[in-house]
Amino acid sequence: MHPAFSILFFTTLAGAAQGLLVALALAQLAGVATDGNFVLRAVGLGVALLLAGLAASFLHLGHKMRAWRAVLMWRTSWMSREVIVMPAYIALAALWWLVLYTGSDSALARALPWAVVVGALVLWYCTAMIYACLRFIQEWAHWSTVANFTLIGLASGGALACALAASAGEGALLAALAPWTTLATLLAALTRWHSLRRNAALRPVSTLQSATGIQARKLVQKSMGMSAGAFNTREFFHGASQLALRNVRWAFVLGLFVLPLALQLCAFTSAATWPWALAALLQAPSLIAERWVFFAQAKHPQNLYYQVVG
Repeated sequence: MHPAFSILFFTTLAGAAQGLLVALALAQLAGVATDGNFVLRAVGLGVALLLAGLAASFLHLGHKMRAWRAVLMWRTSWMSREVIVMPAYIALAALWWLVLYTGSDSALARALPWAVVVGALVLWYCTAMIYACLRFIQEWAHWSTVANFTLIGLASGGALACALAASAGEGALLAALAPWTTLATLLAALTRWHSLRRNAALRPVSTLQSATGIQARKLVQKSMGMSAGAFNTREFFHGASQLALRNVRWAFVLGLFVLPLALQLCAFTSAATWPWALAALLQAPSLIAERWVFFAQAKHPQNLYYQVVG
């Protein structure tokens, strides 16, 4: 598939923001001692990242003023459900920020962290199911799609939370979040590696015979099915070479999992705080690379007819 960069930025920014908010909410629920001003700033950053992701999602729309129509198919479309849940989650996170700002200790203030955690899980599920429900794309129609969206969001958001805590001298918060962030990063690495191995072994269910309706035993394609480029030839194939795809795959594995895990272990053994900041910085471009591979590795069945030439 050919991914739009607006979708890459939307899913990665929103996922990291959700992970950051979940980390802060769980720390508050666990009673970890933190400075109120730090939590206020960190939650504000999470809301800002969510808004930036939402803004990025509009960039690939042809008729932006008609975006509201996406909610009309909520009964059957996971995209419609995501369009409903995303603004609701932003409003929920903004309400949490407002309650923190006022210093309220009401029942609402105690319930909001729970709602933030549950809302993040619902939003991750809706976003991932947009792709996992497409059974004709084998690379996506698998439980690992939901697991990867969730775990990568938790890992990236947790690393950002740890980096912020380390830079602000929030030792108690860092000590509480660091083990869980490392565990989430390790689990994300294992599930993503599993999905890469699985996808590499997949073979198309369709054939040239089933795609064209020509039942000849030996069928060789001599052209891509059209005399000139069209939507089918632009939007369903990334256009990069297999070497480029392989290099990007290894780059994100190193930058998103291997090096951050090494830096996190270094932070545990040396009690240093700088590895957390470096791990978060490494993960930022690697998240984009990972999400690009997620889309580029998916093979639409129509490419048998429009793209592959014998």
